[in-house]
Amino acid sequence: MAELKYKRVLLKLSGEALAGEKQIGIDPHTVSKICAEIADVVDMGLEVALVIGGGNIFRGLSASAEGMERSSADYMGMLATVLNALAVQDALEKTGHPTRVLSAIAMQEVCEPYVRRRAMRHLEKGRVIICAAGTGNPYFTTDTAAALRGMELKCDAIIKATKVDGVYDKDPMKHDDAVMFKHLSYEETLRRHLKVMDSTAITLAQENQVPIIVCNMFNGSIKKVVMGENPGTTVEGD
Repeated sequence: MAELKYKRVLLKLSGEALAGEKQIGIDPHTVSKICAEIADVVDMGLEVALVIGGGNIFRGLSASAEGMERSSADYMGMLATVLNALAVQDALEKTGHPTRVLSAIAMQEVCEPYVRRRAMRHLEKGRVIICAAGTGNPYFTTDTAAALRGMELKCDAIIKATKVDGVYDKDPMKHDDAVMFKHLSYEETLRRHLKVMDSTAITLAQENQVPIIVCNMFNGSIKKVVMGENPGTTVEGD
């Protein structure tokens, strides 16, 4: 078994990542590629908990800005994350890895309710757990849900896998002179309003001294992170 820097991680995926080039909905080919990257690190002995956003299907904050009542919009967004979780579960199990979807909103016909002790037991047995429906409460993002679950499940790090290589000082898709940070402190991340995760999530990670690593979801970057390399951006204490 490979020597891993972390024993257990919380992997945060955006919903948009699952859409691939389609921008909206779920692209099975892209989901399969992402799950192949996850399967690689699970085979190395890593315990993995996943939190997936729902922005490829429905974004509560955007709907609220258009006039929808915020709580209703956020609950719809939570349900979108369950759809994504089931898609990832299917793709991961096709790689031969047992999974469990644990939802913060009860829907017993399709997944288990999120119970911390049960989730811990699944991880100890080598199952990949997919935490769906955010925190189960409106006004909280899936970034915050990722930080919360990471703390609850005693994860050694939070890995945010994205379409870019790390955190930049400006949008690298729009600016050729964008510079990527290799290391950031929690304080600097908050002060500069860098789009790593939302401020609640970063503050929660800071209070518990859990590092946040932002990296590309493809090209083996997740494996490099768990092996102790820094292919993207690491946010941690000074």
